[in-house]
Amino acid sequence: MKVALLAGGKGTRLAEETSIRPKPMVEIGGRPLLWHIMMHYTQYGHHEFVIALGYLGDYIKKYFADYATLTGNLTIDMEPGKPSIVTRHEARREPWKIDLVETGMETLTGGRIKRLKDYLGDGTFMLTWGDGLSNVDFEALLAFHRKHGKLATITAVRPPAR
Repeated sequence: MKVALLAGGKGTRLAEETSIRPKPMVEIGGRPLLWHIMMHYTQYGHHEFVIALGYLGDYIKKYFADYATLTGNLTIDMEPGKPSIVTRHEARREPWKIDLVETGMETLTGGRIKRLKDYLGDGTFMLTWGDGLSNVDFEALLAFHRKHGKLATITAVRPPAR
C-alpha cells in the first residue's frame, strides 16, 4: 500500500527554520521529520511513498538522492587517466521506493492530492502531512477503515487547551 506525504507547504509558523529548508526537513535527533514519519510507516510494512513537493522541494529531492552516500562509508578512486569510481560501503538502505512529485508552489491540499493520483493508483492509500509525527497503529487503523467500508478514515489529535 502506498503512503502519500504532503511536503509542499511553506511552514510559515516555523519561519526561523523554514526560511532555509521545508518544514518536513526540520531535524529531530539529527534526522528530518520526514525520515521519522517514513520509518514509522516502515514499522508497519509500508515502503512505497509518494511525496508531494512544493516549497523548497529541491531540498527534499537532494536529501533522498544523497541519502545512501551520506549514511555510509565511501571509497573514491581518482587514478589519473581513468574515470573516477565511487564505491559505497555499509550504506544504510531503507526498503523504500519514493516518488517525489512536483505539485506546485501555491497548490492547496486538495490540488496536491489530485496531482498524486497517477502515482497512487486506484487502490487504498494512506496520507499524512510532512510534519505528521504520530504513534498511530497503522495496522489497527487500516483494519478499522476496512471494517467500516467508507471512502476515507481520518485520525486527528485534540490539542490540549492553552
